[in-house]
This record gives sequence, C-alpha cells and structure tokens, in this order.
Amino acid sequence: MAGSLRIWPPERSKLAALYYLGSGPEICASDQILYLGAASGTTVSFIADYAGVIYAVEIAPEPLVMLLEVCNIKKNIIPIPADAALPLTYAPLVSRVDLLYQDIAQKEQVKIVLKNLFFLKPGGSLILMLKTRSVASQQEPEEICSNAVSELLNAGLAEIKVTWLNKYHRDHAAIICKKLEK
Repeated sequence: MAGSLRIWPPERSKLAALYYLGSGPEICASDQILYLGAASGTTVSFIADYAGVIYAVEIAPEPLVMLLEVCNIKKNIIPIPADAALPLTYAPLVSRVDLLYQDIAQKEQVKIVLKNLFFLKPGGSLILMLKTRSVASQQEPEEICSNAVSELLNAGLAEIKVTWLNKYHRDHAAIICKKLEK
C-alpha cells in the first residue's frame, strides 16, 4: 500500500537501534549511500524510504537472493554482488556518496571501511557498526572500540561519536564520523 507507515524494529536493525537511541544522522531524499554488508536488505529497504540512491554491497549468496527481491520493490537500491574488502572491483558502479554505512561482522571491519573511504564525499558521514566480538572475542568491547576510533582518527576522520547499542544489540557500537572538507 503506497504511503503506508512501517515499523522499523531496533532489534532487527542496528541502524534502527541507533535512531531509537537518538543518535542517527539525518538522511535526505537526495542522499546517495554506499551500504557495505547489505545482507538480506532489511535495513536497506528502510533507508530506501528516505534516501535517493543506495548502493548495496553483499557477497554472501543466500542473503543476496533476498536482497534482489527487495530491489524489485525498492527501485532506488542498486545491488552489487561483491566483496566489500575489494572496492576497486565495484568502483565503476558507485558514485561519490553522502553516507558510507558499514555493517560487516568481520575481524577487519575498520580496514574494510577505510578501503571504501574514497567513495565518501568531503563533509560526508560514515557510520561503522562495530561488532566487537567479531574483531576479538577475548578483548574488552570498549578497548576494541577505542582502537577502532584511533584508526578512524588516523585516517583523517573527525567529529567521532560512539553510541553503544547494548539495549538492542549486545557488544555493538555505532561509530559515526565525518570526512573532512578539503
């Protein structure tokens, strides 16, 4: 039904959890977004209600099939079957973006997002959904997050804000930052 409202459950989407906790950046109708780790497209479909174009990168075959179904409904999502750790393989398909969003539960989460940073426009926002237990299960989540923030600062990102999502997603931190204007 066109124009109907949907419930965006924070238990099913880390981005929804971030907004429920009052910390998410504004998404505008003209925004172009690069979404790394799109999975089956649950969060991507909600972002599509607010944004212009979403480039949705996913490598896993089963979630990719579900993502393609979402893309049949939401025409502003461009599915990209690729490995987010290899951005040059999909660089010809992606424009410069206003928001770079990553939700990839891998040990090298920060390195992957930094490899994709060249897509982000100066002044654009980065949201890294850091799953600390995927980085190191024996290390304290706060220490893992602190290390991630240091790496982002060293890469020239600024205005870093960390929001813990523990109310909805245990040991997850949303790290929001800006790419400096040049």
